[in-house]
Amino acid sequence: MATTTPASRLEDQWRDILAVHARTMCEIDRALHPHGLGASDFEVLDILVAETVMEPGEHCRVQNIADRVHLSQSALSRLIGRLEKDGLVERTVCQEDRRGVWVALTPKGRALHAEVLPLQRSVLARMLQG
Repeated sequence: MATTTPASRLEDQWRDILAVHARTMCEIDRALHPHGLGASDFEVLDILVAETVMEPGEHCRVQNIADRVHLSQSALSRLIGRLEKDGLVERTVCQEDRRGVWVALTPKGRALHAEVLPLQRSVLARMLQG
């Protein structure tokens, strides 16, 4: 019989966390797919809603988004590019620091976020409160 050590309990706990994360992301993807979004797309829209006020033209630095999502910089750039192509966000270069990039929700992006927010929250409730 194998002995359970503190290290093996930590490993098991870590694997459980990863499994819950993977299942939850898949369920969010499934729920949002009919709306043309995936879990990571929604996460970026959700961050933009949380980081900006409801005024037209308000924006967020891409670096602020990168600090909060679990994507590489290049994956985040591609994702923002897709959202921009779909008319959900718009990008502009920061005038003070030409290296910085700003992202803002469009009215279409804000409306889609509001439409799918209950679906995403429902999945979270089902997957994490059970």
